[in-house]
Amino acid sequence: MSRMNESEGPSERMGDVNAQPYDTAEAVARRSYGKLVAFLTAHTRDVAAAEDALSEAFASALVDWPRNGCPSNPEAWLLTVARRKTIDVARRHSHAEVATGELQLLAEGLEAGAGEAEIPDRRLALMFVCAHPAIEAGIRAPLMLQVVLGLDAKAIASAFLMSPAAMGKRLVRAKDKIRQAGIPFRVPEREELRGRLETVLDAIYAAFTEGWTDPGGADVVRRDLTEEALFLARLVAELLPEEPEALGLLALMLHAEARRRARRDLHGEYVPLGEQDPALWDGKMIAEAEALLRRASTLGSIGRYQLEGALQSAHAYRCRTREPNWAEVFELYDALFALVGSPVVAINRALAIAELHGASAALDAMPDLARDVRLAEYQPYWAARAELLAKAGAPSEAGHAYQIAIGLERDPAVRRFLQQRQSELSS
Repeated sequence: MSRMNESEGPSERMGDVNAQPYDTAEAVARRSYGKLVAFLTAHTRDVAAAEDALSEAFASALVDWPRNGCPSNPEAWLLTVARRKTIDVARRHSHAEVATGELQLLAEGLEAGAGEAEIPDRRLALMFVCAHPAIEAGIRAPLMLQVVLGLDAKAIASAFLMSPAAMGKRLVRAKDKIRQAGIPFRVPEREELRGRLETVLDAIYAAFTEGWTDPGGADVVRRDLTEEALFLARLVAELLPEEPEALGLLALMLHAEARRRARRDLHGEYVPLGEQDPALWDGKMIAEAEALLRRASTLGSIGRYQLEGALQSAHAYRCRTREPNWAEVFELYDALFALVGSPVVAINRALAIAELHGASAALDAMPDLARDVRLAEYQPYWAARAELLAKAGAPSEAGHAYQIAIGLERDPAVRRFLQQRQSELSS
């Protein structure tokens, strides 16, 4: 079970009379999927079985709720149905008497917390399960995105530059590994955290980034995803208040989320950071982000998310005060590039170089397309290259780069912005 298809609205399936129960089912699917999977998996140790049971429970809801009305506690109703289906499956697969005791324990465990009580949120524990060293490193973050945050294999594959079929197979193998290896469902001891925390933070940030691509908050799935990612980031920061990278990630996300309202004008058109009105930013979020960064800076180590949070802080300062601070921005990008070596960081570093030393120097600092073929399909690479070529006095090459960037861009507002920049080359 992954997130429900937003293009197939409930009223299209059943008409307006039954729309409300379907709306409720879909809302619970979006908001509670990870929580319910985490609760079931805590007792079954079988992620795939928990997902299957939950899928069947949602299917039952789409039949039962329009007929009998929505239950007062939809989460508890779904959990009850999923628990029963999980027990039924376990009973069918039990061929030996030795399994009887295990089945009883399973039933007792799944009954705990049942009924109308608040369902415990164990998503963070499930994320740390997915980050267990017994699971292949490259699939840990994608696994979290699917089983905790409900993204489907296609969306995850796109984010990790892999075919959906290959990603699906790897996710299935990872879930089998959790079950076969009997990986314990718990947040690991403090001495175990260092080896798992980075992957957990990466998955949370990947989810936030996916949700942040909808600046107006019109896409319900993406809005929910942003909220869930922020919730999980706060949860990690509260669990590990002395881990500077956990604080740095939350600061980074708060800085970005604080600017959401300013990213589109009244007509829905894209507004780049340098042209945004800081009065539209969320001052409370920014203040919290700054406090987190200050605290992280006292904890004795520096990492990717602290640097990225510091960069967001530097950009915000420049936009608020209109005082150029490109030397500071370049130093931060330089330190970040030395740490992670990412072509994405290299692109932003080059844009900072342009402000300090001109477009030609920046073009020389851009990552080499021949060395990283992934850049050919990366829209920000072509948009940045087009901007630098235009500043360097090469309008024909800039126009070609803009054309590629426009073709790769999915957001209509950003596409119009790039088309406007392209049209200005001949004016």
